Amino acid sequence: MKNSEIHELSTEEVVARINEEKANLTKLKFAHTVSAIENPTRITKVRKDVARLNTELTKRKAEAAQVAASAEPESASE
Repeated sequence: MKNSEIHELSTEEVVARINEEKANLTKLKFAHTVSAIENPTRITKVRKDVARLNTELTKRKAEAAQVAASAEPESASE
């Protein structure tokens, strides 16, 4: 999954994709432990996708907190 694809997703979709990819990663790890999977680099790819999704989610939360913080001092000065 490319970063440009991740940017197009809504926050709810990002959270849903994180959950899906984590479940997929768990299944891949289990399958690889039991018997070698055909393409073990898929584990690395899925792990990196989860990291990309988490990074985007953290970025969005930081932006939301920054917007909330910038709106807060106006009401506090009154």
